[in-house]
Amino acid sequence: MTHPDTLPEGEWLKLKSVLASCPELDALTGHVRAFGKILTQLQGDQLPQWIKAVRADDLPSLHTFVNGLERDLAAVTAGLTLPWSSGVVEGHVNRIKMIKRQMYGRAGFGLLRKRVLLA
Repeated sequence: MTHPDTLPEGEWLKLKSVLASCPELDALTGHVRAFGKILTQLQGDQLPQWIKAVRADDLPSLHTFVNGLERDLAAVTAGLTLPWSSGVVEGHVNRIKMIKRQMYGRAGFGLLRKRVLLA
């Protein structure tokens, strides 16, 4: 999970030898790194080219991932391009669900509302 540029030399050599011995793993690594770059640098406009490159290789697990992306390509492209995030909202929803789970099914709306507002 460590970025390859920050690996110690011994681990970098091990990674290089593993990738050299398995061309499928080398291709998978390249595609995952390219997608990571698209994700972290908000380059959603490059997604169609990335999908074409993935489709050109015989990597069934990555094809499944691409199929999921293509189901709502416009939303995925927007999410990988625009600087806005719904992460804060999702965090609040997760917190409310946790509070509800803590009450073991006794959470009527009134009690849940009081706990959320008082938390």
